Amino acid sequence: MTSLFTLLPAAVTSIDVEGKDAILKHLAGLFAEVYELDGAHVLGALLEREQLGSTGFGRRIAIPHARVEGLKRPVSAFIRLESPAEFQSADGLPVDLVFGLLSPQGAGATHLHALAAISRMMRDERMHATLVEATGPEAIYALLNNVLDRDAA
Repeated sequence: MTSLFTLLPAAVTSIDVEGKDAILKHLAGLFAEVYELDGAHVLGALLEREQLGSTGFGRRIAIPHARVEGLKRPVSAFIRLESPAEFQSADGLPVDLVFGLLSPQGAGATHLHALAAISRMMRDERMHATLVEATGPEAIYALLNNVLDRDAA
């Protein structure tokens, strides 16, 4: 998909949950299932990062991220929320798109470059609207894949 991180089709979903804790639990479970990671460990890493400050990016987007042991390269997961949920975002708006990122423990610049790529993509209002209106996870994955491939070229 991109040289910066892996996003597998199975790691893209659309769900209806309420609140930051439920979102992070679901995200950790998705990472665990798709990338064969320890869900409790992933959740702990995500929660620890949230204690430093909300990863609610603003503009109805959250980018929860953490560094965990056992990864060889960054991996990601994407959740479209069917109903906006409170995430303690910087702008106070509830989120409807969640783009999670996990990187290897020692990934300094690699982690930051992956976050920057996700941030650039998610700042685009047209992209946001297209993702919110997409017909399902397969369409969402195709949209994300197309943008990431285009930006990598």
